Amino acid sequence: MHSPTTSGTLPREIQTVVVGGGILGQCVAGFLAEEGREVAIIDAGRPEGTTTNAGSLHVQMQSRFMRMHLDQVPALESGLHLYPKAVEFWFELQRHLDADFGLKASGGLMVAESREQLDFLAKKAERERSLGLDSKILDRDELSQIAPYLGPAVVGAELCAAEGRLDALKANTALRRWVRRVGVMVTGETSVDRVSRDGERFKLDTSRGTVRAATLVIAAGPGSLALAEPFGLTLPVESEPLHMNITEPTDLFMGHLVQHADRMITVKQLSSGHVVIGGGWPADLSPSEDYAVVRLSSIIGNTSLAQHIVPAIGGLRIIRSWAGINTPTGGPGILGPIHGAPNAFLAIPGEAGYTLGPLSARLVADAVLGRRPTEDLAPFSPSRFR
Repeated sequence: MHSPTTSGTLPREIQTVVVGGGILGQCVAGFLAEEGREVAIIDAGRPEGTTTNAGSLHVQMQSRFMRMHLDQVPALESGLHLYPKAVEFWFELQRHLDADFGLKASGGLMVAESREQLDFLAKKAERERSLGLDSKILDRDELSQIAPYLGPAVVGAELCAAEGRLDALKANTALRRWVRRVGVMVTGETSVDRVSRDGERFKLDTSRGTVRAATLVIAAGPGSLALAEPFGLTLPVESEPLHMNITEPTDLFMGHLVQHADRMITVKQLSSGHVVIGGGWPADLSPSEDYAVVRLSSIIGNTSLAQHIVPAIGGLRIIRSWAGINTPTGGPGILGPIHGAPNAFLAIPGEAGYTLGPLSARLVADAVLGRRPTEDLAPFSPSRFR
């Protein structure tokens, strides 16, 4: 095994290079290294697993997104079966690493504040059940039995049994330790400016010199767009800067992932007692567009809405707000081999990428190793974007 590095040594020759040190890149690298592959991660920032996730494990479709983008619903439905499997895979990975991710899958509530919203959720739940999800509608009386912490404006909710949460700080720390333990070479603060063929190998021109590799995995989020272009691909990825908040710890009082039928919000309480508030409120991109900056109006709007839905939050102090860059794809992820470019692979999980990250990484790693993945990767093929 190779000695792990952080941002110092850049390998000049390597068997497999993974561009991107997010959740998917780290997991792909770890799975490959466990199989004896010589692997390096190169990341433009600090390879920390995630900067955008607030710990939500999503399964059900997002009502608000469905209303706004009806044309994209069939694409979302085509990948829906992966989400409950992805949550289960998080538990498998936790056991595999003998780690504590703070995982809990006690269900997710998508709340409604009007009869119209609840009717839409009922239709959504019926459709999701037909696609294999365990979802049902609860009226206010039923909801009060399991979630008495919800505010009086909530008239009902859709309960999706498979949803949950984790402590992203715990999970990312455990994953970083794992990839180093299995010998992955990790180089941060190094941008990959260009990828090209060099005979049978790939040549990566980086801000710190040239790297050559026999196998290439592109898992660079929005940075994947430029890296995929030399292979004739035009990926529908973009930078989406998002914002999160976390409160001081308090006694445990809520066990569900809480979302809203028509508004941007996620609220959940970690086992530490901290309440994490997210849900897609926008942040700003830095002038260089390589990192996200918190937007004050989002802090105010996000926390105010959270307090409206879960009034007990109103008495808690916000101890940290942060922002990161999400990578929406407008549908299923982009996973698997790049046809016409032997030994080149793409790994972009799509919507709710942190939920899907480890399972998507397992599927891509199996493809790299020449195995048949447990899921058909054809619907996720990069070839869709030629």
